[in-house]
Amino acid sequence: MSDVYAARRSRLLERCVTGGSEAALVTGPANVRYLAGGAPPGSVLLVGPGHDLLLCTVDPFADHSAGTGPAGRPAEDLRVQLLPSAEGDPAVAAAERAAGAGVETLAVEEHHLTVARHRAMRSVAPRLHLEDLGPAVEQQRIVKDGEEIAALRIAAEIADQALGELLESILVGRTERHLALELERRLVDHGAGGAAFPTSVGTGPHSGLAGHVPTDRRVEEGDFLSVCLGADYRGYHSEIARTFVIGTSPAEWQIELYDQVFAAQRAGREALAPGTPYREVDRAARRVLEAAGHGERVGPSIGHGVGLENGEDPRLAPSAMGKLDACVPVTVDPGVHLPGRGGVRIDDTLVVRPEADGGPELLTITTKELLAL
Repeated sequence: MSDVYAARRSRLLERCVTGGSEAALVTGPANVRYLAGGAPPGSVLLVGPGHDLLLCTVDPFADHSAGTGPAGRPAEDLRVQLLPSAEGDPAVAAAERAAGAGVETLAVEEHHLTVARHRAMRSVAPRLHLEDLGPAVEQQRIVKDGEEIAALRIAAEIADQALGELLESILVGRTERHLALELERRLVDHGAGGAAFPTSVGTGPHSGLAGHVPTDRRVEEGDFLSVCLGADYRGYHSEIARTFVIGTSPAEWQIELYDQVFAAQRAGREALAPGTPYREVDRAARRVLEAAGHGERVGPSIGHGVGLENGEDPRLAPSAMGKLDACVPVTVDPGVHLPGRGGVRIDDTLVVRPEADGGPELLTITTKELLAL
C-alpha cells in the first residue's frame, strides 16, 4: 500500500508544480489520511520534491484508545516528525521547514485554514509565498481504487447486518434514541470502527426527516419508521436509509408515498453511468417527485459522494457541474416528509460502473420492499 500513497502524493505534487508551487501543505484531516495512509488527529502533511513529511503532536505508531489501529498508521515510506507540544501548531512548523528547505512557493488548503493559522504561518516564514491549493485533494479522491471500494463494500455489509438484526427484534414501545444507540452498538459488534455519522431514527411524524436527531418518542403501531445509518470501516463510510411500517398493514397514503419515493430512488440509481452529468442524476429522481406533487418537499440534492467522509464530492444536485466517472461511489437518497404525518427516505450506497460491467454496483442490499414489522 505504500506505493499507492506515494503515487497519490506524486500526482498532487505534479499538479502543484504545474500551477507554479514547489510543494504543498495538506491540512484537511481526510486529505491527510488519503495521502499518508493514516495519521493522528491534528497532523499535517508537507509534500515536496525529494521529501514528504508528516508532522504530528501525537505518536502515530502508539496504541491510543481513541485511535484507529493499524489502518490509521502512516505509510512506511513516509517520513514522520513528532513535534513536542511546546512547539505549537504542526502547520506553522511545516511552513517554517518548507522555507528552511528553500521552498519559495507553497500551496496550502485555504478552505482548511483559519485566518489565525494562515497569519502564524506567514509570521514564521515571511518570504514564503502561499498559494491556494483549492480542493485539489478532494477532487483527486473522487475516483476510488480497488482497495478503497473493497473497504466501502465491507462498510456497507456491516450496515446491512446491523439493520437486518434490528428488524428482527421487537420495536413497538422502544424509543428512537434507544434504537439508534442499539444500531451503533451493532455496527461495532460487526467490525466497524464506529458509526460513519450520527444514526438517525424517526418514528411517526418524525419519519422521513433528513438528519432527524432521535428523541424519546416511542414506536407505535401504524407508524412509519425511517432509519439512516452508516458504518466506518478503516476510515471509509457507507450510508443506507430504509423506511418501514410498524405492526400493521400500511395505510393507503403510506403505500402511495412509499411508491413515489421508491420510484424516484430507482430513477436516480438507473441514471448512474460514466459520463452522466451530476445534475442529470438529480433531475432523474427529482422529476418523479415533482410529478407526484412533492417538488417543494425535495431536499437540495438527491445524493453525494462517499469515502473517507460523508457528503464528499461529487454532489448530485440541480446546479452541480461535472460528470460521473467509473469507480465513483455515491449515494442516491431521495426523501419526502409530510408535516404532522411522517415520510419516507430510501438511500443506497452504489459505485458507478459502465453498462458493459453490469451498470451501477449496489453495495447496500437490505430489501427496499415496504415491510410491516
